[in-house]
Amino acid sequence: MADHQRIYPDVEAPAAAAEAPLVATGASKSDKGDPADYHHQGQYPPFPQRTIPVTHSKPPPIRRKRSCLCRCLCWTVSLILLQIIVVAITAGIIFLVFRPKLPKFTVDKLQITQFNLSADQSLSATFDVSITARNPNKKIGIYYEGGSRLNVWYTGTKLCEGGLPKFYQGHRNTTQLVVQLTGQNPDASGLLSSLQQQQQQTGNVPLTLRVRQPVRIKLGGLKLPKVKFLVRCRLSVDSVTANNDITIQSSSCKFRFRL
Repeated sequence: MADHQRIYPDVEAPAAAAEAPLVATGASKSDKGDPADYHHQGQYPPFPQRTIPVTHSKPPPIRRKRSCLCRCLCWTVSLILLQIIVVAITAGIIFLVFRPKLPKFTVDKLQITQFNLSADQSLSATFDVSITARNPNKKIGIYYEGGSRLNVWYTGTKLCEGGLPKFYQGHRNTTQLVVQLTGQNPDASGLLSSLQQQQQQTGNVPLTLRVRQPVRIKLGGLKLPKVKFLVRCRLSVDSVTANNDITIQSSSCKFRFRL
């Protein structure tokens, strides 16, 4: 009896199938090409490119516009302005309440008791000046303090000097004062000749009376700090001789304050 034909599985087929390439010969393994081909050609495949997002650096934080020095300066300016406003308001209230007016000075009489040249060419002068001081204010009093100075000048040369006495001048008060002024000028022969020549040519002699008077103002019951009155009177007299009646031809006084 003939042997039955046996069918054995083909074990070599899988091996052959395993050795078969997955991609047909001559075909590229990828869209970018076969890496082996680049290697044999001395080239390398390009690296895949990717888009890197651009990041912008954040700006530095905004510094404070006002530094410490600027703030201090602003505070200082603000305080100064506030003080100015307060002073202006206070002055406005005082003006409205008290209605302050400047005092008035007039030179009423001038008498020369000594005005002669000695043997050493020095000039001795003694003037008695009658002054009227008026306080026109209704609610303001004036304390005339010590340390005042009165001077009589002729063309830049001081002839004599003195001072006012201390006194209080009340509301709407008029006070008449007689002040004696004395002085001595060395080597005054030229000065005396100039005075005589001025008198002969023009018939008058220009003199200037200057007053520097410390005072304190009283507003109601309030006594303010000390200030100074400055008075400048321009006089024109007919002559400057001793023991003679001196006529004041013209007189004008200007008055102002000084702290």
